[in-house]
Amino acid sequence: MLVYRIVLAKFANEISGSGRAARWNPNDIEIIYTASSRSLACLENIVNRDQLGLSQVFSVMTIECPDELAITTIALSSLPADWTNYEKMAATQKIGERWIKENNTPVLSVPSSIINEEVNYLLNPKHPDFNNIKLVKVEPFAFDKRIKS
Repeated sequence: MLVYRIVLAKFANEISGSGRAARWNPNDIEIIYTASSRSLACLENIVNRDQLGLSQVFSVMTIECPDELAITTIALSSLPADWTNYEKMAATQKIGERWIKENNTPVLSVPSSIINEEVNYLLNPKHPDFNNIKLVKVEPFAFDKRIKS
């Protein structure tokens, strides 16, 4: 399976996360966010950046997760109806933190908070099978200037 991550170009040469809090992790819990398509990775960036932030130099990373890797899936039906609300982020962060700490699988499939029917894949850099996940390509990526203009 190929997954995609759009990051500032200076961070595109290795698969790593910042450990900063986000939808599925609290601070100091490193999770690497990827998307099932380039377009979803683009959209995930757009909702979290302003026009100035989108004008920086980015790259799109293509990452290969071997098909035999175990994946834990969080079904949309298992989440509360209002899970995408900012006020509910502590609940999704607990799910991600528990997944990291249990360390059962290297990949967590979660619904996109933007398009619930699409999927993001979170990577666990502490799982022993993480070494099988490979960065296969890095390409320049520019957000269309019409976005948030």
